Amino acid sequence: MLLPITLTFAAACTLLNLWLAIRCARIRMSAKVMHGDAGNNLLARRMRAHANYVEYTPIVLILFALIELAVGASLWLWIGALVYLVARIAHAFGMDADNPTVWRASGALLTWSIMVALAIAALSVAYTATQEIPAPPALAARE
Repeated sequence: MLLPITLTFAAACTLLNLWLAIRCARIRMSAKVMHGDAGNNLLARRMRAHANYVEYTPIVLILFALIELAVGASLWLWIGALVYLVARIAHAFGMDADNPTVWRASGALLTWSIMVALAIAALSVAYTATQEIPAPPALAARE
């Protein structure tokens, strides 16, 4: 089964991951920093924004794929994917500042909101399915 939302979302997430890496690499090259952050505060913040993205995105992608597999493509999944991407971009820009910003806070809150919505959707799909799912052939043969 083709998963158009998840495939599109995964491609966009890949490009966003590359953008976050390039933001770190540009500072590394200009500051001649090979390892760690060498005390460069902007590099440390950008590394943390990239790491934060890598921490959240895999589980979000998995949930999108499983939900889309279970219920098919829907407008709310497209919107959720777009909101997640915008949230992560906002968070990355917000992390550049020395002080808390609305970009960082809104990016984090939107990310968490999407994750909660996906978790609720996954549980809803799992426990309100009206179709009876047949047992795998190996188990059915034993009955």
